Amino acid sequence: MAAQKAVPMGASPADNVPAPVQVQPGSLGRLDRPTERPAEPVTAGASFGPGPTPSTAFAVPRDNDPVLNELRALYQAYPSDDLADLLESYVREGY
Repeated sequence: MAAQKAVPMGASPADNVPAPVQVQPGSLGRLDRPTERPAEPVTAGASFGPGPTPSTAFAVPRDNDPVLNELRALYQAYPSDDLADLLESYVREGY
Protein backbone atom coordinates (compact mmCIF):
# COMPACT_ATOMS: atom_id res chain seq x y z
CA MET A 1 0.00 0.00 0.00
CA ALA A 2 2.87 2.36 0.76
CA ALA A 3 4.41 1.72 -2.69
CA GLN A 4 1.08 2.44 -4.38
CA LYS A 5 0.83 5.73 -2.51
CA ALA A 6 4.40 6.65 -3.45
CA VAL A 7 3.88 5.93 -7.17
CA PRO A 8 0.25 6.43 -8.13
CA MET A 9 -1.19 4.48 -11.03
CA GLY A 10 -1.40 6.18 -14.41
CA ALA A 11 -4.51 6.89 -16.41
CA SER A 12 -6.53 4.03 -17.80
CA PRO A 13 -5.93 3.23 -21.49
CA ALA A 14 -9.65 3.81 -22.03
CA ASP A 15 -9.13 7.46 -21.01
CA ASN A 16 -6.80 8.02 -23.98
CA VAL A 17 -9.10 6.68 -26.73
CA PRO A 18 -10.13 9.47 -29.11
CA ALA A 19 -13.79 9.95 -29.81
CA PRO A 20 -14.93 8.42 -33.13
CA VAL A 21 -15.27 10.83 -36.03
CA GLN A 22 -18.91 11.58 -36.71
CA VAL A 23 -19.66 12.21 -40.39
CA GLN A 24 -22.71 14.34 -40.86
CA PRO A 25 -25.20 13.11 -43.48
CA GLY A 26 -24.64 14.91 -46.76
CA SER A 27 -21.26 16.33 -45.76
CA LEU A 28 -19.37 14.16 -48.27
CA GLY A 29 -21.26 15.54 -51.26
CA ARG A 30 -24.10 14.33 -53.43
CA LEU A 31 -24.14 10.64 -54.27
CA ASP A 32 -24.76 11.38 -57.95
CA ARG A 33 -21.92 13.95 -58.30
CA PRO A 34 -19.34 13.51 -61.11
CA THR A 35 -16.42 11.23 -60.40
CA GLU A 36 -13.33 12.66 -58.72
CA ARG A 37 -11.10 10.18 -60.59
CA PRO A 38 -12.17 10.19 -64.24
CA ALA A 39 -9.01 8.41 -65.47
CA GLU A 40 -9.30 5.51 -62.98
CA PRO A 41 -11.21 2.40 -64.10
CA VAL A 42 -14.16 1.30 -61.99
CA THR A 43 -12.38 -2.01 -61.38
CA ALA A 44 -9.28 -0.37 -59.86
CA GLY A 45 -8.33 -2.32 -56.74
CA ALA A 46 -10.32 -5.41 -57.75
CA SER A 47 -8.62 -8.69 -58.61
CA PHE A 48 -10.10 -8.55 -62.12
CA GLY A 49 -10.43 -6.02 -64.94
CA PRO A 50 -8.28 -3.02 -65.80
CA GLY A 51 -6.51 -0.98 -63.20
CA PRO A 52 -4.25 -1.88 -60.27
CA THR A 53 -4.87 -5.20 -58.50
CA PRO A 54 -5.16 -5.51 -54.70
CA SER A 55 -1.50 -6.50 -54.39
CA THR A 56 -0.33 -3.43 -56.32
CA ALA A 57 -3.01 -0.92 -55.33
CA PHE A 58 -1.47 -0.32 -51.92
CA ALA A 59 2.12 -1.23 -52.70
CA VAL A 60 4.82 0.67 -50.89
CA PRO A 61 7.65 2.06 -53.02
CA ARG A 62 10.43 -0.53 -52.99
CA ASP A 63 13.42 1.79 -53.52
CA ASN A 64 14.57 1.91 -49.91
CA ASP A 65 13.04 -1.27 -48.52
CA PRO A 66 15.57 -2.51 -45.94
CA VAL A 67 14.30 -6.10 -46.02
CA LEU A 68 14.50 -6.28 -49.80
CA ASN A 69 17.98 -4.74 -49.77
CA GLU A 70 19.12 -7.25 -47.13
CA LEU A 71 17.71 -10.19 -49.10
CA ARG A 72 19.47 -9.00 -52.25
CA ALA A 73 22.76 -8.60 -50.39
CA LEU A 74 22.45 -12.05 -48.84
CA TYR A 75 21.66 -13.59 -52.23
CA GLN A 76 24.69 -11.91 -53.81
CA ALA A 77 26.96 -13.13 -51.00
CA TYR A 78 25.43 -16.61 -50.65
CA PRO A 79 23.44 -17.53 -53.77
CA SER A 80 21.06 -20.42 -53.19
CA ASP A 81 17.75 -21.66 -54.51
CA ASP A 82 16.10 -21.03 -51.14
CA LEU A 83 17.21 -17.40 -51.02
CA ALA A 84 16.17 -16.93 -54.64
CA ASP A 85 12.71 -18.31 -53.85
CA LEU A 86 12.40 -16.11 -50.76
CA LEU A 87 13.48 -13.02 -52.68
CA GLU A 88 11.09 -13.80 -55.54
CA SER A 89 8.13 -14.36 -53.20
CA TYR A 90 8.93 -11.17 -51.27
CA VAL A 91 8.91 -9.13 -54.49
CA ARG A 92 5.90 -10.95 -55.99
CA GLU A 93 3.72 -10.71 -52.88
CA GLY A 94 4.67 -7.09 -52.24
CA TYR A 95 5.63 -7.47 -48.59
